[in-house]
Formats: sequence, C-alpha cells, structure tokens
Amino acid sequence: MATTEGKGVLLKSDAIADGFRAEIKATLAAAPRPPKLVGILSTAAEPSKFYAEFTRKQCEALGVAFELRRVGQAADASLQAGEGAEEAIIEANEDDTVDGIMVYYPVFGAQQDHYLQQVVSPLKDVEGLHAKWHYNLYHNIRFLKPETLASSLLNASASGHLNVADDQPPPGYVKSILPCTPLAIVKVLEYTGVYNKLLPYGDRAYGKTITVINRSEVVGRPLAALLANDGARVFSVDIDSIQEYTKRPQTAAAREFHTRHVAGPATLGLDEVLKHSDVVVSAVPSRDYKVRTAALKDGCVAVNVAADKNFEADVRDRASIYLPTIGKVTIMMLLRNL
Repeated sequence: MATTEGKGVLLKSDAIADGFRAEIKATLAAAPRPPKLVGILSTAAEPSKFYAEFTRKQCEALGVAFELRRVGQAADASLQAGEGAEEAIIEANEDDTVDGIMVYYPVFGAQQDHYLQQVVSPLKDVEGLHAKWHYNLYHNIRFLKPETLASSLLNASASGHLNVADDQPPPGYVKSILPCTPLAIVKVLEYTGVYNKLLPYGDRAYGKTITVINRSEVVGRPLAALLANDGARVFSVDIDSIQEYTKRPQTAAAREFHTRHVAGPATLGLDEVLKHSDVVVSAVPSRDYKVRTAALKDGCVAVNVAADKNFEADVRDRASIYLPTIGKVTIMMLLRNL
C-alpha cells in the first residue's frame, strides 16, 4: 500500500481505489440489473489494447457487463485506424441495452477526436468528455436535473447551479459527470489530506498552491479548473506558457451559486512556481520530460499521471508523498460515473 524508503512515502493507488471499489459494489448490489458498458476500440495501438483489457478485467471483477466492440484496425489490420468509430458510437447511443460508452483514444488526433467525443451521448458518456460535462465543470455547475440532458446546452446548464452544504445532490438532482482522470486526482488529494475536510464543501483546497504540468482538454485544463473551483491557487504549465487559476471572489449577489474559477497569465517562472507548490501533478506524455527534484518544495505531494515517469528517481528526497501512477483510481472513477 505505502512504503517509506527514503524521506518521502511511495504511495500506491491500490488503497485509494479499494475504497471506491467497495462503494461501487454496494451500489451494484442494490441495482435491478448490472449496468452495461461498451468500449469502442478502433486502433491497433498497444496502450489502447492494454487499457481495453484492463477495463474488461475490472468490470468482470465488479459484476459490470462489458462489451468490447472492435472497428477499424482493431478489427482488421487492412483497415484505417478509426474507420467505423463514429458509426459504432452512434449504434451504441441508440442501443437501449447500453448504459455507458467509452472510446479508446487517441483515434485520429486531437481535433477529430474532439468531434468524436461530442458524438457520444451525454446520457452515456462515462468519460466526461462531452461538451455538456465540460461546460458544467468550467462553470462549477455540480448538480443538474437529469431530464434537462435532452435540452439545449445552455438550458440544461442553468438548472444545476446550486449551492449545497456537501457533495450530495438535493432531491431531483444528480451529480454532473466529471472527466475520469482529473476526478481521480482530486480523490487522491482528498485521500492524502491535501483537501481539508474541516472546510466547507467547495472550498476544501483553500490555502493550497498546486502546479499542474500539462494543459490538455482531457487532463490538464479540467484538472486546473476543478482544483481552483475547490479554492486552490493553481498554476497551469504548458509548453509555451504558465497560467494562474484562482476562484472568483463570491459577492453578496452570488451567494446562492458556486463561484467559478478565473484564469490569467502567471507572473512567475516554472522554478518559482514549483518552489511555492504544495502539490505538483505532471501529465506530460514524454519519457524525456522530468520535473527536477531540486526545484520542488520540501514536503510537497508529487503525483505522476503520465504513462512515463515525469519525476526524477530521487523525487522522495523532497516530496513527502509520491504517487507514481493513478490508473487504478481512474478506472474506478469511470465505473463510478457509469
């Protein structure tokens, strides 16, 4: 679960995932039938195939019905990657036996994959990548009435803007779906105590400075927004700039609503940002990128999200807690969304 070789703790994600696994099992036990998740695999890429198999094993262990639908190169090596992916998504959207859909990205590349993410019905989007869910995330809309999902984007969004005392939706509302990896990181930070449970819900990251390295629409930017919406001061680092995310001050006129983050250019460089950061999350898809241990704040929490290790081998000489991977928590968030 955790080891203490060196100064800092090497924390495995198993213990965090196990708590959510128990929650999911209890929910499934009360369900009238097992939910059905369809995975759409359209490439021959090994990471995608590995993730599909990992998903299947986790679903089987929990009693979730999982069906992998292979199209494109995954079905026939002579076909193009992604061929038939859109048609497979539409078919799953229209299949009343399917409760959730996940697509193994990347398929075509960032721009066209973004289009595919919008083809997935928000009613079945367990990855939280549809524009409906991103709109709610960026506007700090935490709950909504499920019947509004069939309405227009703006009409559906307005009904969920509620201020509540905790993370349980009020009667008639459900939680808004959040992207799996950013949500998993938030759960990791709750587990490690970065989130202060004595503070009001929606402000439990108050007083923390967090750096997120990567500003993709899948991980980095939504994570920065989530953390800022929970009260943290967040530095979003990308290849060409650093932005600062903070929570908009709450005014008397807006007390009934969750205030949302604002973003602007940072005035600090990367080394200065890291020196002040209580948490550093890195999700750079490169084996060559490393966060320098010497630049880290003593006692920080370091979280590696990328498939390759983004931290130097001696990271625990500065970090009090280091998580080398969060994949097991991410898959639990996906099944929790389902």
